[in-house]
Amino acid sequence: MDATLLDAEAEAAVLRVYRQVFAVLAREAGAMIVDPELLDADQAILDAFAEAGSDGLTVEQATLACRAYPHDVIVRRFEVLRQYGAITKLVDRPNELRHRAAFAPYVMLMFLRRMSVQGGQAELHQLLTLEAHSVSDPKSTEDDGLASIERLTKVFRLLGNELAILVATSTSAQLRENAQLAWGNERLIEQAETVHRIVLGRWPVLHRACTALRMSLAAYADAVQLAAGRLVERAGTTRALGLLPIETWVTFTRGSEPDVLAAVLDGLLFDAAAPDFSPQTMVEAVETGRRSGTARMAPPRPTADVDAPESAAATDREELRAEAERVLAGRPSVDIVDVVDDAGDWVTARRVLAELTAAHLHDELDYELVWSDGMRIDPAAGTPWATEGVFRRVSR
Repeated sequence: MDATLLDAEAEAAVLRVYRQVFAVLAREAGAMIVDPELLDADQAILDAFAEAGSDGLTVEQATLACRAYPHDVIVRRFEVLRQYGAITKLVDRPNELRHRAAFAPYVMLMFLRRMSVQGGQAELHQLLTLEAHSVSDPKSTEDDGLASIERLTKVFRLLGNELAILVATSTSAQLRENAQLAWGNERLIEQAETVHRIVLGRWPVLHRACTALRMSLAAYADAVQLAAGRLVERAGTTRALGLLPIETWVTFTRGSEPDVLAAVLDGLLFDAAAPDFSPQTMVEAVETGRRSGTARMAPPRPTADVDAPESAAATDREELRAEAERVLAGRPSVDIVDVVDDAGDWVTARRVLAELTAAHLHDELDYELVWSDGMRIDPAAGTPWATEGVFRRVSR
C-alpha cells in the first residue's frame, strides 16, 4: 500500500508540473494556442509577477502591468494560467485576491523561443552532454544506462522519421523551413556515439539496446543525406540561394576562386550606380539603413513543385522573342550601348536589358547577350555609364 501511494504521489507531481509547463500553450482549458501574440501576453503576465516580488499580484494589478495588451486578453490568459496551476492563490483561502506564479511556465516560454530560432539543436546538444555525464557517473547503474540508451534511441528515431517524411512528401520550401533538423548532425551523432561507447563499455549486457541506438543513428544520417541532396538539387536548378543555410554560402565564398564566385551572378542584372552622390544623400542613406534592420524575406513559393502551365510559358516566350526582334530590327547583332542610348533613360533601358537577359537565358530562344570589359562614360548621355556588350542571334 505504501509503495502504491508513493507511486501515485510521484505521478501527481509529474502531472502538476506538466500542467504548469503547458499552460503557456493553452488558449483555454483543453485547447491550444493558434495566435503567437498570446505567447507574448503570457510572457508579459509572468514578467509582471517576476517584478512584483513576494507580494504577488491581483488580476487588476496584472492587467495594469500588462496594459500594452487588450484588457480582455490579459484577463482570459490569466484565467487559463490559473486553471492549469501556473498561477495559484498566494494563500489558499476563499477570498484571497493575490496570486503567485510558478517558474515552470516561464522556463517553457524560454524553451519555445530558443526552439523557434535554433530548432532545438542547442537543447539536443545539452541533452547528449548530460546523458554522457550521467552514464559516466560511478554511481550509475545498469538501469540508468539502459534508460539513457532508450531515450536517445527514441530521439534519433523521431528525428530520422520526420526528415524522411519531409523528403518524401514535402515541397522544397517546406523542407527548407525545417532544414534546422539537419544542422550540426555530425556533432550530434558523435555525442550519441560517445554515450553508446560508455554504456557498452560499462555494461556489455546492454548490447541489444546499443544496437538499436546504432540503427537509429544510421537512419538519421541517411535521412540527413537525402534532405541535403534534395536541397542542393533544388537550389542548383532554381537558383534560389535561400534554400541552403547561410553557413553553406559563407563557406562557398571563402573557399572559391574569383571565376567561380562570378559565375553565381551570371545572367543577373543589377542597377548601374549613379555617377555622383551628394554628402547629404549619403548620410541620409546610411542613417536610414541603420534604422531599418528588417530582414529580406524570401518570395512566396507555390504549394507544390509543379511547372507553370504551357500556355503561360508559350506566351512569355513569344513576348521575349518579339522584344528581341524589335531591338535587333532585322540586324544579326546590336551594341548594348546603342540599345541603352535609344532607350533615352536608365529606367527604360533597365526594362529592355532585363528582357534581353531573359531572352538570353531562355532555352527555346536563339539569342545571346555577351558582355565585354569596356565601359562607355558620357556625362551628356541619358545613361552616363553603359557597359559595352553585344546582343545577337545564335544558332543552337
